[in-house]
Amino acid sequence: MKKTIRFALVLAAAIVLALLVFWAQRTERPAPAPATPPAAAPRPALTVAVGQPESIKLPLTLSANGNIAAWQEAVIGSESNGLRLVEGRAGVGDVVRAGQVLAVFSSESVQTDVAQARAALLEAQATALDAQANAERARSLQNTGALSAQQIQQYLTAAQTAQARVEASQAVLAAQQLRARQTQVLAPSAGVISARLATVGAVAAPGTELFRLIRDGRLEWRAEVTATELARLKPGTAVRVLAASGAELHGRVRMLAPTVDPQTRSALVYVDLPPLQQSPGAARPGMFARGEFVLGQSNALTVPQRALVVRDGFEFVFQLMPGDRVSEVKVQTGRRVGERVEIVSGLLPEARVVTQGAGFLNDGDLVQVSEAGAVAPATPAAR
Repeated sequence: MKKTIRFALVLAAAIVLALLVFWAQRTERPAPAPATPPAAAPRPALTVAVGQPESIKLPLTLSANGNIAAWQEAVIGSESNGLRLVEGRAGVGDVVRAGQVLAVFSSESVQTDVAQARAALLEAQATALDAQANAERARSLQNTGALSAQQIQQYLTAAQTAQARVEASQAVLAAQQLRARQTQVLAPSAGVISARLATVGAVAAPGTELFRLIRDGRLEWRAEVTATELARLKPGTAVRVLAASGAELHGRVRMLAPTVDPQTRSALVYVDLPPLQQSPGAARPGMFARGEFVLGQSNALTVPQRALVVRDGFEFVFQLMPGDRVSEVKVQTGRRVGERVEIVSGLLPEARVVTQGAGFLNDGDLVQVSEAGAVAPATPAAR
């Protein structure tokens, strides 16, 4: 009897233990995770146009700075002594021709001296005629013995002396006539009056400056280049000059300076520019100007101007990578002609770059390529 009871107790304890283990395992089982929806596909940030760099011929140029100056500036002064200026016929900026009257001095006293010199010449000529006649008569009586040799020599000498006085009087008259002509100040050549110091009523001393004249109105650009750059230039080279007024002038190298400044190691290049009459207001002597010497042409790898993005002082382009993502590439630029910019380094010829819309992109952006070249913002996506 006792064995039956003991067996029943052991069986009950085993059943309870089994139920406890089963309940513990069921309680520790994790709940099933909720179903995760599939991830949304990334959307492009922008629709862009792309293209490859283009190889074209660009001009080789050499840039320089310098001043615009007159080709030659003539100083026109007074040649009269003690005469009063009564008329000034030219002003600053006037275009004059060679021989044109620029100013007039008082001529009354000079005309009086001319008349006096002319009268003295007539008197000397009359005296010379009388002396010549006496010399001819004395020469005719030389073999008759009517006159001594000494008397004959005196008549001949008197005739020569009278002729010398005639020539002296002619010289005095010529000098007075020259003074009369000098009462009119004439332009030595055609050109443009650049300065006037003549004052009506003033009595000018000989050599007093009255006017300054830009001969023929010709201008030149005096460009400063280094000794190394000087070797690349030669007379006849075409030049484009941008004046301070904004006007663009075209000229050619006339000559190169034979020496180099030992202090600055630079030399002057003289470039002929159009005269003032052809381009009024475009350039003036004394203006600062920048210019380019056209040395030839060379092949260059170029991209459109709009493909460049300037950030933090550097220039970048966006290159299209596999998967339609863009990579920001730093480049070095060179010459610029119209809408094309030379890429000196940083980009391969076979690369595909964003040509429209580059300013709205960041490195690594996903883009949509438009065949038609239109640029439009795509549906906003998480970035």
